[in-house]
Amino acid sequence: MEKGLLAIFDHPDGLLSAVKKVRHLGVKKLDAFTPYAVHGLEQAVGLKRSWIPYATLGLGLTGWCLGFLFQAWTSAVDWPLNVGGKPLISWPAFIPITFESMVLIGGVLTTLILFAACRLPNMSRAALDPRLTDDRFGLFVDETDPCFDEAILRRLLKECHVEEIKNIAGARAGWFGR
Repeated sequence: MEKGLLAIFDHPDGLLSAVKKVRHLGVKKLDAFTPYAVHGLEQAVGLKRSWIPYATLGLGLTGWCLGFLFQAWTSAVDWPLNVGGKPLISWPAFIPITFESMVLIGGVLTTLILFAACRLPNMSRAALDPRLTDDRFGLFVDETDPCFDEAILRRLLKECHVEEIKNIAGARAGWFGR
């Protein structure tokens, strides 16, 4: 259940300016919505660096180890076969499968972790405004923030060339308000 103010902009510069001004007031519970990536918005909103790349690195290394160990086990323990006098664990021959195991496990598990971390798919939460998924930019300020003052925020957002300011009250069901 979200309650607060939603400001809708027609240009990303207005959104970026509004985010900086609202953060300057000390508001920390805010979220920005854009139809595409806006340069500098992450820093303006105050987002921390994501942990997903570190998870991908760990999962990729796990895939690399599993791929190598599986090949070493099959060629040296399970089915030892001497080909041309080469050692049983001839690691240069393992490189393609080891690389593919790294990419497969790292990629697939990163996708699953990303979906779980973002709680996707979420069919119960509706978009704040259908235009935000099309061509408009939005800034939502949660009213539970200790620095939330509606009068000050409305005046400040109007200085940033806001197109519309909406009061968001309560939960909505379904996508796009359906």
